[in-house]
This record gives sequence, C-alpha cells and structure tokens, in this order.
Amino acid sequence: MLVLLSGVSGAGKDTIKKELIKRMDNVVSLPSYTDRPIRIDEKPGVMYNHVTTEEFEKMIKNGELYEYSLHHKHYYGTSRKLMNEKIQSGKIIVKDMDVNGTENLIELLKQDTKVVTIFLRVPKEELRKRLEHRKDKPSIKEIELRLNRFDYEESKIGMYDYVLKNNDLEKTVQIIMTIIENERKLEKTPD
Repeated sequence: MLVLLSGVSGAGKDTIKKELIKRMDNVVSLPSYTDRPIRIDEKPGVMYNHVTTEEFEKMIKNGELYEYSLHHKHYYGTSRKLMNEKIQSGKIIVKDMDVNGTENLIELLKQDTKVVTIFLRVPKEELRKRLEHRKDKPSIKEIELRLNRFDYEESKIGMYDYVLKNNDLEKTVQIIMTIIENERKLEKTPD
C-alpha cells in the first residue's frame, strides 16, 4: 500500500511521516530525490536523496522517475526502482508529495497498487507562522513563494481520499494511523 501525504509546504507532512514510521510496524518512507540543499536536521537517504541538478536531469532523461516536478525552484521526484522495491517488499509506504505528483502517481499505479491519498490542511496564517519558525529559516521571499502556492494546492483537495485539518499533531497522527489500519483491512478483504 502507498499512502501519499500532501499539503502546502509547512503543513506537517514530514513530521507526521516520521511519527507514523516510529509508531507503526511495517511502515516505511520512500525518500524523494531532490536537487535542493540539505537542511540542518536531515539525514541523507532518510527523507530525501540529495543529488545535483545535473544528476537529477540525467535521471529524467533516462526515465528513472515515476514522476517529478519543479517546486520552489528545485526538482523533486520519485524513483521507479526504489518505489518498485518497496512495493514488492509488502511494506506500507508513506510518502509526502505535492498535488501534481499525487495526481501522476494515482494514474500510474492505481491498477497495480493500493494508493491512499491524504491532504493536510492548515489555515494560511498558521502556515505563515510555521514557515517563519522553521529550523532552516526560509527567507521572506521563500515564505511568500510557498504561501502563493496555497490556493493552487487547496484547489486540488477533491482528488484526495481524506482531507484532515492539521492543527493538533497527536490527533492528526492518530487519525492517519486509523486510516492506514482500516485501509489495510479493506485491502485484505476479498471482493
């Protein structure tokens, strides 16, 4: 099963993903590839595989990615090889992904893989506060760039299986754990 978490930058996707992996058996992350600089609190290969722009563009050219996008002036993409290995292992994969990537993966994988989509909503002013207080201290210009994408991301919530307001981390994690357990039961139930 593939669980895709979406929401604007600062909605809490990475934090929730870390908590799900910590608390649930058989749940793993699928690191995205990106050419953006590594952040202070990131460990290479855990949340992201960091490559140069040239390496990323070579991956595109060689068809190594299921999907990719240019987001906030940096590439992000999903490795075909890593995704297929994780799916074959029988693990529950939790991946954070923008709305365009989610749309692409649903289309590409829906015939072969159970895909569960969850959109995390955060009020715009709360989002601004979260971005301003991030450890990696984005610039005012970068914060505005991310806030400008807010309406576009919100306009895509209709394609998601679940839409959650993320204003309480513990409550949100508990709800998502319940969703994953219920979806896993549905997946195992014969038609």
